[in-house]
Amino acid sequence: MSKSDRIDVYLVAGGKFHNIDHARVELLKLLAEQPRIKVQVGADFSDIDAICASDFLITYTCDVIPTEAQTRRLVDFVQSGKKWFALHGTNSILRFMEPGPDGPPRVDCPEENRPFMEMLGSQFMSHPPIHEYEVHVTDPDHPLVRDIPSFKVDDELYLCKFHGEHHTLLHTHWSDPVENFLRDDWVKDTDVQPVLYIHPYGAGQVLYLTLGHCRGKYDMQPYIEEYPVPEDGAWKTSEFYELLRRGICWAMEPIR
Repeated sequence: MSKSDRIDVYLVAGGKFHNIDHARVELLKLLAEQPRIKVQVGADFSDIDAICASDFLITYTCDVIPTEAQTRRLVDFVQSGKKWFALHGTNSILRFMEPGPDGPPRVDCPEENRPFMEMLGSQFMSHPPIHEYEVHVTDPDHPLVRDIPSFKVDDELYLCKFHGEHHTLLHTHWSDPVENFLRDDWVKDTDVQPVLYIHPYGAGQVLYLTLGHCRGKYDMQPYIEEYPVPEDGAWKTSEFYELLRRGICWAMEPIR
């Protein structure tokens, strides 16, 4: 039976140290604005058959890594011509190390699934303490960011190691060392740090948006029993919601 003009979407929303419930609900609300979309939701990549049967994939995760077999299926999915809208910590692998005598735990970001990160076009390596920074439009003629002015967010500033080709649409600036993370693979010859980019992969494409941190009262357990101040990151800004809406519309359109 034909599915008519229905667009099947799989949303993966799961992981650590973030208010995944908030992100899941907000993304489902935005997806519901599109009457052609029908959504399935999972917390990881285990329902790989349903993921690969979808028309596009959207993910909001932290330290959620597919198995080797799931990675191969995802590679085939994107390379076949599908789109993936990846958000915030989708490209993260986190290993908390023992703290030093005078400091907090340090974090390692090992390259344990390089094919997964090559598909996404980047791997998270570090971020400075959450602070306000300005996001700039890199390609003002591109429809995903056209007419969006520079805007400020109070968010995690992602510093990533990049793989493959990128079309950067939004960027910020950072070049200072980061103390609590072990790796500095993100360091390059420029202080320009991509915030939104398109990464071609086979016949498919990945749209990656690093913004979107959020954290609630209980999201740092077992390291912190109750997190003192909830964090809403870019979710407080209208620009972030506009980028999410445009990203969903981008994913709905076939690659030509």
